[in-house]
Amino acid sequence: MQLRPALNSAIDRLTAAHVPSPRMNAELLIMFTLDCDRAYLYAHPERELTGDESQRYEEAVGRRTSGVPAQYITGHQEFWGLDLIVSPAVLIPRPETEHVIETVLELARTDLRQRDDPANAGGAGGLRIVDVGTGSGAIAIALAEEFPRAEIHATDISAEALEVARANAARHELSRRIRFYQTDLLEGVSATDFDFVVSNPPYVGESEEDEVQLEVRKFEPRRAVFAGATGLEVIQRLIPQARNALRPGGWLVVEISGTIAKGVESLLAGWRDVEITDDLQGIARIARGQK
Repeated sequence: MQLRPALNSAIDRLTAAHVPSPRMNAELLIMFTLDCDRAYLYAHPERELTGDESQRYEEAVGRRTSGVPAQYITGHQEFWGLDLIVSPAVLIPRPETEHVIETVLELARTDLRQRDDPANAGGAGGLRIVDVGTGSGAIAIALAEEFPRAEIHATDISAEALEVARANAARHELSRRIRFYQTDLLEGVSATDFDFVVSNPPYVGESEEDEVQLEVRKFEPRRAVFAGATGLEVIQRLIPQARNALRPGGWLVVEISGTIAKGVESLLAGWRDVEITDDLQGIARIARGQK
């Protein structure tokens, strides 16, 4: 079969299965199958697929119609302009989480200006950052790229997730820059006096389960999504640990949802400069507070 008919057939199948953005998914999967870019698809519509390519594309489309996220099929997801390996052991990095990186950049640059320290303006030398619940390593790796002189730590309770995070750090030549710990939140992390504790923790309440996309409930790691009955359980444990780990004036930056925004704000009582900011959809997404 030629490329264009194969692509059109996949779009029809994905549409019939009510997969969101069927054309984008069909193109992504055929690019994965052929190891090519989108320009190649449009430049060579008559290209004949080999029997092996047809079979692999058929299998990939079949998995997607069954609900398997495309990122788990291809094994990749882009985050902050970085190509990351992903597997069912980790939550798929999402664009909303990039607001964590943006917030840290803003706060770090503001802090350096207030300290009138132009020597550090480009590299934020001496910054100490810990990413709690690192998963694929997305946040830690993005911050290591943005702050090439910073000391980065990252934790996760899952050994399987840490394997993925270490692989991503190695692919981006950051293995020596990021220290990984298998632990629950910040337990057992010997380093202290962090400038930033950052996290995209589980924050969905079990009462909200029916509102979560089926493919998230079915395929992504449950303990990376659901925090407990209310959605506040993990953050409630993280906040006092973060306070102990931060230097005076250090910042906690946490991804949240609109459902728990007021609860998180209450938990941060006693912190300075507490602020909840929205994502591009107008949904409360980032909570920050200063020790």
